[in-house]
Amino acid sequence: MDELSVAQRIAVWSVPVLFAITVHEVAHGWVAKQFGDRTAFQLGRLTLNPIKHIDPIGTLLVPGILMIAGGFIFGWAKPVPVVMRNLRNPRRDMMLVAVAGPFANLLMAILWAIVMKISYWLAVDYAWIGVPLIYMAGAGISINILLLILNLLPIPPLDGGRILAGLLPVQIAVKYESVERYGLLIMIGLLISGILAKVMLPPVYAIQQVLYNIFGL
Repeated sequence: MDELSVAQRIAVWSVPVLFAITVHEVAHGWVAKQFGDRTAFQLGRLTLNPIKHIDPIGTLLVPGILMIAGGFIFGWAKPVPVVMRNLRNPRRDMMLVAVAGPFANLLMAILWAIVMKISYWLAVDYAWIGVPLIYMAGAGISINILLLILNLLPIPPLDGGRILAGLLPVQIAVKYESVERYGLLIMIGLLISGILAKVMLPPVYAIQQVLYNIFGL
């Protein structure tokens, strides 16, 4: 997408980013509701209206800066509240709630791959709509795979941290979860140092290539 202007990049990435983080959070809340915690539902967070989920820093500032800088783009929304004690089987159910977000991103990446396939057909006779959709679908695939891999990193409060905490013995899990207060600082450090990109990009490219091969893109 290097050939696109900043304005064009914003137009191409905005919808995929908003949908990626919104559906991710709704998936957490929906699964929590199935296992007994209705907190997100009662607060009106089980909605695809992105306004309900926008975090000024994670949804707007960070993706915007990364987009302009030309780096790989990721972001986050306001976390959907989940009250663990409301879950019927707290440790097990919390893991399933955590898995729901990345799984939703995987499904959306697949849906965007289908959109891209259709867009190539459209571009033959209707380039004015097919070509922009190709770019948008490419952004949709990329952002959802990035969020999938990012959220599976075993760093609290990321989903991977929640999953690992549920697998650890209780006493160890409590100590491990205490790292959550430093989670954002750890992520910023990994991002600035370049370690985050080195860890994430190989699996991101691998999954992306698998999707492209499956759908003949």
